[in-house]
Amino acid sequence: MKPMAHLGVGIGWRPEIADAVERLPGLDWVEVVAENICPGHLPEALLRLRERGTRVVPHGVSLGIGGADRPDPQKLAALAERAVALGAPLVTEHIAFVRTSSPALEAGHLLPVPRTRDALDVLCENVRIAQDALPVPLALENIAALFSWPDEELTEGQFLTELVERTGVRLLIDVANLHTNRVNRGEDPAAVLDAIPLEALAYVHVAGGVERGGVWHDTHAHPVPPVVLDLLAALRSRVDPPGVLLERDDDFPPEAELAAELEAIRAVVTAGGTTKSDGTAARAAGPQAAAQQDARPEPPGATEAARTRVALGQAALLSALVAGTPVPEGFDRPRIRVQARALAAKRADVVARLAPELPVILGGRDPYREAFLGYAKGRPMTAGYRRDALDFAEHLLVRDLPADPAARRRLTTWWRDRSGATPPRRIVRWARALVGRAA
Repeated sequence: MKPMAHLGVGIGWRPEIADAVERLPGLDWVEVVAENICPGHLPEALLRLRERGTRVVPHGVSLGIGGADRPDPQKLAALAERAVALGAPLVTEHIAFVRTSSPALEAGHLLPVPRTRDALDVLCENVRIAQDALPVPLALENIAALFSWPDEELTEGQFLTELVERTGVRLLIDVANLHTNRVNRGEDPAAVLDAIPLEALAYVHVAGGVERGGVWHDTHAHPVPPVVLDLLAALRSRVDPPGVLLERDDDFPPEAELAAELEAIRAVVTAGGTTKSDGTAARAAGPQAAAQQDARPEPPGATEAARTRVALGQAALLSALVAGTPVPEGFDRPRIRVQARALAAKRADVVARLAPELPVILGGRDPYREAFLGYAKGRPMTAGYRRDALDFAEHLLVRDLPADPAARRRLTTWWRDRSGATPPRRIVRWARALVGRAA
């Protein structure tokens, strides 16, 4: 595997901190959420960074490459277009599933794939499809999770190692996610770092979170805690990472605090001494790991039965999380309930950010959240957050809500302006309300 280009120390570029990012001292590169930019209309602040030689890497969040379906060609084409527009040395995504096609459900969140042979076979084929469609190398990130799948056949280290050896994909290791999975799933970060092929490392994510009720929430809205910096140091003792990036997605601190966090990351990277960098000793740790070094290409169609089995498992889980169906056997039910509440809360927050008029029309944050969470209980998301905002507004209008006539008129106007449709007539609203009550 060719050595990864050196990136240095960077930060996740977000519009809310664009001005601060331009002023950060010693910044080597930035990462942008691929879905949040338009190749033909790049933000001026991002263009200025590129003009002064700052590298930009697109980071996708919606491909769902760990899902049972093959990757969407349109999503792959969009990711490729952004890589070209940004002159990026690589693109990155997540080892996760985000939707199911039967039934059609959207999680609006990155969910873990089962560490099984079936799921690995499906993932490897999906990765090869993505690699063929992209003009630059692909790197995949380990995700944070609140729960584990039952009856897993591989450890995280074994799963990632075989994925790399069968596809040649690079790894984006998020050390904050390693800490999250230590708290939430009892996994040993050192064991993961010892097992994975660190020569495949593309770069590293560092982020903050918070613990509530024994669950670690990977918020990207809190300062990086010392325990995550310790994990960065543990990784640095094994390999000199090509790049390290600070992620911050919400509750942005003052510019000086961002600069201090970057400096703390830089200090760890420059102070650490590498004791091993090729992962050879780790991969020789057991017969199963050694056997994985021989790639085994699948015959055409070999993954179809695996796709069916993975699809059934993912559909049952996602339906329990967003549609209120029974939790599948073997899962930790309390953890699944925590995840379901977190998904609903995130859904409400994202819709409010995309459509900030809705909380205003409904009388503030609390009335909006109460109304949205009530809607979400019976209406799983099927087509993304923007469609969800329109569906929520229509859900209210069908029920002659909000009760205040002036607010209802404002909501009607808002919905009509964005949907391009005529609001449902009263008889239609009445019929839909009856159907909704019957359901």
